[in-house]
Amino acid sequence: MKSLREGFTTGSCAAAAALACCLWQRDGVCPEQVRIVVPEGRAFAPEILPHADGGCGVIKDSGDDPDVTDGMEVVARVDLLPGDGEIQFCAGEGVGTITQPGLKIPPGEPAINPVPRKMIEEAVRSVFGGRAARVTISIPGGAQTARRTFNPRLGVEGGLSVLGTSGVVRPMSAQALRDSLYEELKMRVAQGRRELVFTFGNQGEEAMRALFPGMCVVQVSNELGFMLDAARELGVRRVFLGGHPGKLCKVAAGVMQTHSKCADARREAIITQLGRMGAPVALLEEVYACNTTQAAMARIHAVGWDGVWDRLAQAARAYCRARVFGEVEIAAVFVDERGNVLGRCTEEER
Repeated sequence: MKSLREGFTTGSCAAAAALACCLWQRDGVCPEQVRIVVPEGRAFAPEILPHADGGCGVIKDSGDDPDVTDGMEVVARVDLLPGDGEIQFCAGEGVGTITQPGLKIPPGEPAINPVPRKMIEEAVRSVFGGRAARVTISIPGGAQTARRTFNPRLGVEGGLSVLGTSGVVRPMSAQALRDSLYEELKMRVAQGRRELVFTFGNQGEEAMRALFPGMCVVQVSNELGFMLDAARELGVRRVFLGGHPGKLCKVAAGVMQTHSKCADARREAIITQLGRMGAPVALLEEVYACNTTQAAMARIHAVGWDGVWDRLAQAARAYCRARVFGEVEIAAVFVDERGNVLGRCTEEER
């Protein structure tokens, strides 16, 4: 079985580039290479490309993941401001701006997510302490590349987003990934684990570990259908499926491969269950107009229809149970971005 090569996120590249830019200003020489430690705890030591204006660039290496940003340059320029103060973030060429509510960053801000912002700030602080600074992140060619992403639909205009929570890119779309997922599941079963928690990524795993302490949590990436098939084949007795509505709403519509390129039925799933509950048509129209699941969540909560998440959990459980022909017990739980339970459905609640 071929092992997939991992890469580093645009956030990691931006932080490394910002560190190089600061060191250049402090020492008078642009470093050929810098080293940072990403949130997952791994070291990232990219080569640095100097720019005539004092900015520094890092070439994005996504490993074996088919990421549209692979091979693109992420450039940081750090301008020191008078006295101590905050780090300001600006969108340079190819980095988008948030224009709609519901994302992790408010409208009007550059599309640089919270974890990359923290990484960049730590890089600047490590050199200049509490000094105020303005950090501009650019991704040349990003405006054109962003047209091949979901950014325009999410209200991110003018370019790409600077992303990453762990700092590491794990390949998510290859047969070798399925092989790796299967091997992990087989290992867990061999260890006697017949009750497992399935979730989609790092944030989901953190939330599920808090909700189900002591249980074995397996990340299934976008390959839920494949992993349910494998669970049935290997004799798993029960699966707790948990995650954010951004992924799990697709499952509530019967989608078992949750990559954005394969299918998207999140709004339709929410609207279906709201309609079954007798929600007003005006609310259904508002949810349909939402660009993100987060925005839909906020609107639903504001008008008191939070019971829809239990309905969606029931739907997700039903589709998963059908996938395994009822041979594996299924429970489903929806959580928000802070890990709070929105809705759930267990065998006893069906």
